Amino acid sequence: MEELLHEWAVNNISTVFFKCTRWQVEETADLLNCPFHYFCDSWYAGNYPPIVDLSVLLVAVGSFLSAAAFTVLEFKGCGESFGPRNFKRRYFLPSGPVVLPLMLVALANGQKIDTLFPLSQVGPSLLLLIYVSALAFENKADRRNTRVAVLEASTVSGILHASLYLDSIVLPYYTGLDALASSVFSGECPMCVCRKEDLVAGGRLVSYRGCSKTMLAIVAALFSRMVCRIIGEGMSALLLKLLLEAIGWLYAAADAVYLMIIVPQGSHVLGTMAYGLVCALILSNVFRRLYGLCRWLEARRHMERKEDIGFIVLEIV
Repeated sequence: MEELLHEWAVNNISTVFFKCTRWQVEETADLLNCPFHYFCDSWYAGNYPPIVDLSVLLVAVGSFLSAAAFTVLEFKGCGESFGPRNFKRRYFLPSGPVVLPLMLVALANGQKIDTLFPLSQVGPSLLLLIYVSALAFENKADRRNTRVAVLEASTVSGILHASLYLDSIVLPYYTGLDALASSVFSGECPMCVCRKEDLVAGGRLVSYRGCSKTMLAIVAALFSRMVCRIIGEGMSALLLKLLLEAIGWLYAAADAVYLMIIVPQGSHVLGTMAYGLVCALILSNVFRRLYGLCRWLEARRHMERKEDIGFIVLEIV
């Protein structure tokens, strides 16, 4: 019975640490053993019912499956639309105008999504899924169309909001993780800890953030697409767009690998599985883009060879 009570107390303290929104520092008389004394002053209390967690999980799984399906269709060259009614794929993608608002609602309320699975641990995979969708699936039709450029701008706005919402979820979790791993309980209160160094927002154990270089790279790549749609794709604009997209892919892949391997996921296998699937999706789309680039270069060389042959024939005539 005592072991069960102790386990229940430890689990409750861990939950409070992971959801703590304000750590209060107190003066301490023991500057040698306890130079910094903290306690949690405020935290997110309560969770949503399991149906909310299940709904978020279904949206996330459906988003991943749609992105994976369109990746396969892109390999076959028919990913722009599908079905007898020619439904546009953007309505089914994680970065589209239908799914992205649902993602934003989930991330905006993610502090209390912790009944079936903690969104603080798997939430970054949702943001990475949005990144992959935004980078991988560009609307090839309606080029130089301002309306499509406006849709790209709305995607940028959604990514910025999603990054801010995600930080409001993961920063308390990473701070609490640092407080648990790098502190000792002082015994003055159930949530009082002693530390050798100060406690910073987000902690020092995990460097991942929603608002990061990855977000800036993705936003820059999408802005370059908007510019190309408005002014046209000259050679310099096209090269800049490809460069920014390559940087975005690099940063997104680095985040996915970091979260899958380095960041501790505790007993939740769902986190490691989610980041592994995102890594596989990133690799598939990078391979697809490289394959498409190789085909484009081959077709261009073939056209240049035909033009050279035609020029020689004209010279002979």
